Amino acid sequence: MIRALEENLKSHEIKPTAMRLLVLEYLLERDAAVSLTDIYEAFEKSDRTTLYRTLKVFEENGMVHSIDDGTGVPKYALCEDGCKCEIERDLHLHFHCRVCGQTKCLTSYKIPNIELPERYQPEEANLVVKGVCDVCSSIPKSD
Repeated sequence: MIRALEENLKSHEIKPTAMRLLVLEYLLERDAAVSLTDIYEAFEKSDRTTLYRTLKVFEENGMVHSIDDGTGVPKYALCEDGCKCEIERDLHLHFHCRVCGQTKCLTSYKIPNIELPERYQPEEANLVVKGVCDVCSSIPKSD
């Protein structure tokens, strides 16, 4: 398992360190995007700055992408294999559930190419749909 994690980091040109391996393993175990606080709370004896720097290294090297889901706290999710976070081909929907508060990547739902006026140069784009997720919408309402 550790060998696979190390190879994953190296494939993104990230030097494997103990903390990076732990954070990668944590992210792989999640099916929803996580905040820095979520990670910090999961690692009791870790330094918040080190965790933040780890996420930034992951983001700069195309391993994770950050999501602005409107909560005021950036969330982080692992990128798909082959993702380069390119606006032209890698953008997908994100869904933020108002009931459970989770934000999930809907990678099968791609955002179509957005045409901009001449000389406009996009640097990032984010599309978040807000509502009730599949799990929360299946919970019976109490009267």
